[in-house]
Amino acid sequence: MTSDVLAPAPPRPVEGKRRYRTELQGLRAIAALLVVVYHVWLGRVSGGVDAFFLISGFLVTGQLTRMAERGGVQYRTYWLNTAKRLFPAASAVLLVTVIGSVMFLPEHRWPVTVEEVFASLLLLENWQLTSAATDYFNSHVEASPVQHFWSLSVQGQIYLTWPLLVGAAALAARHLRINATRAVAVVLTLVLALSLAHSVELTNANQPLAYFSTTTRLWEFALGGLLALAIDKVELPARLRLALGWLGVLMLASCGMLLQVGTMFPGWAALWPTVATALVLLAGHTGSPIGADRLLSTRPLRYLGDISYSLYLWHWPILVLYLVARDRTEVGLLGGLGIITLSLLLAAFTHRYVERPTRKGRFRLVAAAMVPVIAATAVWQLTSDRRLTGYVAEVSDDSHPGAIARTEGYAYSGDDNARLVPPMVAMTDQWSLIPGASCERPDAATPQLEVCTGPVDGEPTRKIVIVGDSHAQQYTEAFLPTAERLNWQLITMIKGACPFSTESETVRGDRECEDWNAAAAERIVDLEPDAVVTMATRTIRLDHDEETPDGFVAQWRNLEAAGIPVVAIRDSPRYDYSPSECAARYGAEDERCVMKRSDLVALTIGPPYERRDDIPANVSFLDFTDYYCTADICPPAIGNVLLYFDDNHLTSSYMLTMNPIVEPAVLGTLGWNEE
Repeated sequence: MTSDVLAPAPPRPVEGKRRYRTELQGLRAIAALLVVVYHVWLGRVSGGVDAFFLISGFLVTGQLTRMAERGGVQYRTYWLNTAKRLFPAASAVLLVTVIGSVMFLPEHRWPVTVEEVFASLLLLENWQLTSAATDYFNSHVEASPVQHFWSLSVQGQIYLTWPLLVGAAALAARHLRINATRAVAVVLTLVLALSLAHSVELTNANQPLAYFSTTTRLWEFALGGLLALAIDKVELPARLRLALGWLGVLMLASCGMLLQVGTMFPGWAALWPTVATALVLLAGHTGSPIGADRLLSTRPLRYLGDISYSLYLWHWPILVLYLVARDRTEVGLLGGLGIITLSLLLAAFTHRYVERPTRKGRFRLVAAAMVPVIAATAVWQLTSDRRLTGYVAEVSDDSHPGAIARTEGYAYSGDDNARLVPPMVAMTDQWSLIPGASCERPDAATPQLEVCTGPVDGEPTRKIVIVGDSHAQQYTEAFLPTAERLNWQLITMIKGACPFSTESETVRGDRECEDWNAAAAERIVDLEPDAVVTMATRTIRLDHDEETPDGFVAQWRNLEAAGIPVVAIRDSPRYDYSPSECAARYGAEDERCVMKRSDLVALTIGPPYERRDDIPANVSFLDFTDYYCTADICPPAIGNVLLYFDDNHLTSSYMLTMNPIVEPAVLGTLGWNEE
């Protein structure tokens, strides 16, 4: 990755001490190979990223500390040199990736990828991914071709702040009249302790957030920095250094095979690859013909270490675009070898013709390298916006009737050549939300409970609460026209993957979900709504494991005690692929995109709530399955409107066309006469 690129000189060799230049190049080579190979064939990283972080901290801390000892950190020079070494190669890869993405990526992935390209160019990709990883509405988006820039972003942020940290420590050392190296060591020890503790805590609480966060990775750089400050003072027996070298190499190579990197890192688990890397550095140059350093010092590994930054940049977009172009989820042996070979060739070319020439160039080259990426991405964004031109979701559209096409006696009167809507580039904006809603978090003890209240004119005629997970949220769009026409006040309480229940139904024992449900139920009772809309069942999948959980019934019973009616809606079918993406690729009537209704919905035994004898009297059930499927099939589009924007969430465009069906059904089941 960037360790050698961003820190041009390793620690100054000391006569009679161990030499680290070749070992560092070999370590970078092994780390790069592990990351690439594990990505290509196992779809996960191997701990090589953590090795890079430690090596980066090792190199940069040594360089900056020597600056401080010689008279002070040269901030401007350091940052300009870093930019020259970092941005040209990254910009070249991003530019090619933008072009490849326009050619191969399906349109529904364009908006997210555009955002991530800009974030990557600004070294903010890790925070972009942090936002997506902790936002349920974004968690269903596939990995973009630039997702791997998260680690480069972390390193870039460190290289921006590390000189300030070392400079501040050196300044304090002068005032306290102590050695600058000792002051830096004290500061790094504090950073290591605080960051590691934070990393462990956040990994346990929210692993996706912890994985991409800069603050949970600081300790890895600090550990490398402390090693750089102390390594020349460590004297170890030759046999011990020989053992430590091979132990470190074996630990690093086995990390991804022994640990679940994608779910356990960083936290305590990240100590495995960082300690492994530290052991190799401590072993240093053994001089033994059987030492690990002999392997690390070979010319192929040294060269691979030199191009490791470019190799890391190239391998991921090539992998992602290959999978998209071949319509696959995994690569085979030949495909994997081809990806690695092409990555190596492009890395060698980039290292020779981009990295090396620009290191000696002026800073204006950095700006020049970034301009084409910005221009290409801006054009891509404008192209995406143009695909949306002329599209407005409406309840009554002769050419796009949507669910109305499934009503009895319907006759199509629209354009026979009408395109399917919504456009694929609009799929990331198909969540149902209340326009102009005011949202608050009324329960300090349960801050994750957000109550969003829709606008009304004066006093509302009805108050309707929609509560539960994202599948309950889908019906918000179907209620909006009714709420506007009849001056109903819609109130939503939504938490992704947390249906309205007394228990956590999606992840058993999820205390946060259970607390959210308890707080939501209490808030509903306080609001005294005219009705509550929620889900009656959950998880309709290919194996027909649809159920009405006991926790659902228990919550309904709680609302019955408060005199609140409940409208419980049967869940919509779930797929194991995206029907809309399939329709965009092959056509809406292609047999690969159309499922048999009997494969998605249990037809003979009916909905599970009909088989329960403990349903409270306040509950009314609605089943809209006939508007998502015909008698025989479940197609990706009905009435020229695409139903799903992923494998299980209905588009807000289609749900808007459900209003003429949902409104009379709700009014009828509740016995309301609103005319």
